[in-house]
Amino acid sequence: MNAINPADLGFFSSLISAGSLGACARERGVTTAAVSKQLALMEARLKLTLVSRTTRRMSLTPEGEIYLEHARQILSDIEDMGHRLWGSTQAPKGLLRVNATLGFGRSRVAPLLSDYAKKYPLVDIQLQLSVNPPPITDDTFDVCFRFGNPPDSRAIARFIAPNKRILVASPSYLKKYGEPKTPAELAKHNCIGIRQGDEAYGLWRFSSPKSKDESIKVRGNLTTNDGEIAVNWALDGHGILQRAEWDVARYLRSGRLVQILQNHHAPNADIYAVYAQQHQASVRVRTLIELAVATFAPLSK
Repeated sequence: MNAINPADLGFFSSLISAGSLGACARERGVTTAAVSKQLALMEARLKLTLVSRTTRRMSLTPEGEIYLEHARQILSDIEDMGHRLWGSTQAPKGLLRVNATLGFGRSRVAPLLSDYAKKYPLVDIQLQLSVNPPPITDDTFDVCFRFGNPPDSRAIARFIAPNKRILVASPSYLKKYGEPKTPAELAKHNCIGIRQGDEAYGLWRFSSPKSKDESIKVRGNLTTNDGEIAVNWALDGHGILQRAEWDVARYLRSGRLVQILQNHHAPNADIYAVYAQQHQASVRVRTLIELAVATFAPLSK
């Protein structure tokens, strides 16, 4: 049992989070050689190989996966114990790894993390934006902000705020091409496409209190994976756009965009914070989620 040094737990967790010996060295303010030596000493004590190293990447061995799983659980339990002992007087500290989609991450999550950093300066924050959310089995992140409740029961999904999606167009577009009165008429219009996540591209779904659910195949000559660009195209009069209400609310108020087909509702894409079960006791995760709810919930009202 002496082979397991408690001081190694945090080192190994941070090494794997960093992704490489060099990145870990930069985060810890030491040389790559020092990190490599510390890992070698760990493995020598354990008489096990925890990490397979090549010139370009490193990966966990089966023994390394077991060590990492238990190390992170132990570290989480220690953090939870501190929170129970000192309660609200314990300030969050340490590394917080956050993932979000491109547009939402840039426009909403980045400002949220700026506020979080001002409130909790002892937390080191890493934000990575991606087109698609990482799989739940990927332990690269502590919290992922995503649209919709993930089906994977191995993760905890905390509801943050509703996200109602609506159809909008500029007055100039509607004056030139007319306003569709039914979802079926969208097939005759230029619709601005957004390729995001795993949603079926170009297929817009609607429900109505007076009619059955409909799925309409739409097309248009402009497509992007960036929501802000799509909104700007709609403002320029290029076509009809389906977008979250809070992303276009200011343009609806100013009259630069007009909501259409108000009695036909697209499926909501509510905002959730998703995290692995081993992070549920983390003070860093809890305080971030609390701030996200306080920040995002008023935007949907």
